[in-house]
Amino acid sequence: MPHTLVLQAIEPVTHDTHHLTFNRPPEFDFQPGQATELAFQKDGIKGEGRPFTMISQPGDPTLEFVIKSYPDHDGVTQHVPGLTVADIAEAADPFGAITDHGPGTFLAAGAGITPFIAILKKHQREGTAGDTLVFSNKTDADIILKETWDSMAGVTPIHLITDQDDTGHRKGKLDKAALEELAPDAGQPYYICGPGGFVDAMRDALKDMGVPEDRMVIEDGW
Repeated sequence: MPHTLVLQAIEPVTHDTHHLTFNRPPEFDFQPGQATELAFQKDGIKGEGRPFTMISQPGDPTLEFVIKSYPDHDGVTQHVPGLTVADIAEAADPFGAITDHGPGTFLAAGAGITPFIAILKKHQREGTAGDTLVFSNKTDADIILKETWDSMAGVTPIHLITDQDDTGHRKGKLDKAALEELAPDAGQPYYICGPGGFVDAMRDALKDMGVPEDRMVIEDGW
């Protein structure tokens, strides 16, 4: 069933990413890591639903999202910076393959971090330790919620940068060799989210490392 959401706040997170806060309908139930299809009721994109992950907790009074805009794409996300308080969005019932399977290694690229935000915050709230976040981005400026990861108890963040030579983080691509060095198999789940090519590469690398698929928690196509 559709749920009507009213935008309560919007603020920048990075140069191309925004944090959106909506009211939470009482019947809107979800698990950390799940998404909904949002259709903003704005001219030019009205009725065009796209999947976005809730970053808030199921018991919170609001629904929150972090949405990356792609100005070079003629699509919904390029209109996000122009949204204003009181704008309306229609939300579908929650869905998604990524949910909490306990502490593990989180492999994210770009906006693929979004399903992990609520899960890692849940672990922090519960006092769960032993999470490793390996987060790949093009540049330092693209790292979503960097300060959060660097200060979050129970999480070891590792940032990889692919397209910036003067980065203060590790420069290079996340591949099998990097995984074996940075996130060797500890018998825990591997959570994977990012563009399709990234997800496929991580799945193949983990298989080559001997990780069984039933320990891979995967969402494709971000």
